[in-house]
Amino acid sequence: MTWSHEKLIKLFLNYFKEKNHKIIPSASLIPENDSSVLFTTAGMHPLVPFLLGQPHPMGKRLANVQKCLRTNDIDEVGDDCHLTFFLMLGNWSLGDYFKKEAIEMSLEFLMGRKWLNLDEKKLYITIFEGDKDAPRDEESLREWKRIGIPEERIFLNPKKDNWWGPVGATGPCGPDTEIFYDTGKKKCSPDCRPGCNCGKYFEIWNDVFMEYFKTKEGRYDKLKQKNVDTGMGVERTIAALQGKESVYETEFYSSAMKKLQELGNAWNERSARIISDHLRSAVFVLGEKKVAPSNMDRGYVLRRLIRRAIRHARLIGIKANFCKEIGKEFIKSEGKEWPELKENKEFVLSELEKEEEKFSQTLMKGLKIFSQITEKNKNLNGKDAFLLFQSYGFPLEITMELAKEKGIKVNEKEFWEELKLHQEISRKATEKKFKSGLADQSEETIALHTATHLLHSALRKVLGEEVKQKGSNITPERLRFDFSYSKNISPEQLNEVEKIVNEQIKKGLEVKKEEKSLDEARKEKALAFFEEKYGEKISVYSIGEFSKEVCAGPHIKNTRELGKFRITKLESIGTGIKRIKAVLKK
Repeated sequence: MTWSHEKLIKLFLNYFKEKNHKIIPSASLIPENDSSVLFTTAGMHPLVPFLLGQPHPMGKRLANVQKCLRTNDIDEVGDDCHLTFFLMLGNWSLGDYFKKEAIEMSLEFLMGRKWLNLDEKKLYITIFEGDKDAPRDEESLREWKRIGIPEERIFLNPKKDNWWGPVGATGPCGPDTEIFYDTGKKKCSPDCRPGCNCGKYFEIWNDVFMEYFKTKEGRYDKLKQKNVDTGMGVERTIAALQGKESVYETEFYSSAMKKLQELGNAWNERSARIISDHLRSAVFVLGEKKVAPSNMDRGYVLRRLIRRAIRHARLIGIKANFCKEIGKEFIKSEGKEWPELKENKEFVLSELEKEEEKFSQTLMKGLKIFSQITEKNKNLNGKDAFLLFQSYGFPLEITMELAKEKGIKVNEKEFWEELKLHQEISRKATEKKFKSGLADQSEETIALHTATHLLHSALRKVLGEEVKQKGSNITPERLRFDFSYSKNISPEQLNEVEKIVNEQIKKGLEVKKEEKSLDEARKEKALAFFEEKYGEKISVYSIGEFSKEVCAGPHIKNTRELGKFRITKLESIGTGIKRIKAVLKK
């Protein structure tokens, strides 16, 4: 059978349709109303409110293919299977079926003749072995044995290997059972087993059983609603189905790798893989037209990826600018499935070109300075690392990578102290944002989320219908709301917006939720500006007669719960884009 990723995705979604799952669209790579994570790192991120008990408008059984981006394994990129950007196939049970049914479906899809038709003898399973927080996952172990997987191909692992979440301090979590496929390679050692990075075993499926909630006190309490969250990486699975030894040999990367061979004259496989991965990630982030390279937050991650790709391009002999050409390859190969890449092609290629121009101008100078600094030193102090960052555009990760190649240690603490001094960015804040996390569900955050709806409607009443939401970021302390508006906003207009919001709060308006189709919501003039991520059924939240908006929630029940609304800052963050920060005071 000839395999392609399109065929794999189609089979997966068709299988779960037959199992009464509703197919939902991929959410944006840029999370909405989630301050704990910079990018969507898993299919479950957009579903957090529903995993915690809020009813989903499409029901209790869902499936999709989700765009994901993770940087926690960036040092592993370049091996056979690790990527920063990837596509994740997933199916969810929101308080419906649990371990028995999830495991049966996993195996049926992998082994069924109508589906993937894999050799059952090549499947290996890992299971949570238990610890002081939670017992061994006996139910999963029993189910795998019952359906025919012999015990010698089932391995018990600790929490670091077979437990999902919470990545933040609190939240839903639970044991997972992972399915690996034997590629046929020889074992790297007698201890080689599923989970080893040598490439013998590909992880192709992960069933996560969210049955616990980690509390602030560190307890693992049982959840009232038990959920199933599964994931199948498209790139890894298609590599296994095609008999490839690496994800970089699949159709996702073939044209980019070929172009790099044409452009370079000193081939290095690892560097070429890093370039391909990082620029594919950059293309997809830029393709949403919500982030540009910068020294802050998401922009910093994007800059880091592009500049690391450029540094590795020099290692394979590419001297001229090349990012735009590689970007074209990814847009050409994946633009049909992800139309935003074609729609925003000019922006994507322009930003790649601009960022490469900026870094190329200083890269050689920076490398020269690095060599001079480290020529006689076994350590690199934070001030010198910051000099390379500020003057030559070297993200800390590039400096650390260069230092590692020479066996030199970098004083990271000193670097972050310098960065905090100059830009008010601490290492603690950045590290927190580079990790995966769950959307905050505190009362304060939920209240501020509701306040953004009031703010949105108030802005449109004062400034007109040009105002459209472009994004938001909410923490328990404040809301941040980005919107389109091309003119200047006067202090009087801003005061009027604040006044209108507080008037609605005082009225004690009821917040109601209804489930309907997008067409029905449009007819009722509900605001909806992220239509690419909506499914057949959506949630519409109404705040009295003042606001009606398509949103996943959650929200408070009455505006009296909000307190006093105060705008703390207004700024312009780009051409025709404004940002408001605001707080609620009890």
